[in-house]
Amino acid sequence: MAETPKGAVMVHAQYLRDLSFENPHAPQSLRGGAGAPEMDVKIGIDARQIPGDDPGLHEVVLSLRAEATRGEQKMFIAEMTYGVAVGVGEGAVPEDKLHPLLHIEIPRMAFPFARQILADATVRGGYPPLLLQPVDFAALYHERFAKEGKQEDTA
Repeated sequence: MAETPKGAVMVHAQYLRDLSFENPHAPQSLRGGAGAPEMDVKIGIDARQIPGDDPGLHEVVLSLRAEATRGEQKMFIAEMTYGVAVGVGEGAVPEDKLHPLLHIEIPRMAFPFARQILADATVRGGYPPLLLQPVDFAALYHERFAKEGKQEDTA
């Protein structure tokens, strides 16, 4: 990857790291049934510095897990991790704003791409597309890091 210029924030790559779609009761589960299935969706975000010559290079990973059930029967389980390699050039972001950038803004930018992959996977599994609602990554950030005692100012 190219080194990030001073004063710039640059997305070097976006990529699917892992995708799993389990359809344990197909084709019976594809026949439909009474009412919409119950959906349980979980979202996770991790960020780390990528080792190497560019200290401003980071990887942000967005994890999505969706489980659909109807009654006691699992219809499908979809899990994916979506990565973004982002460079933060020297002086581009104040040190106290780097953590929120990596845990709020980069996931916000990547989410529509990850959402589309998950929607495509559910269609390929024989179901209507799973269209996740927009996510308030700032609220997730504050909730997560307030619990961990690592709350940082995002203003």
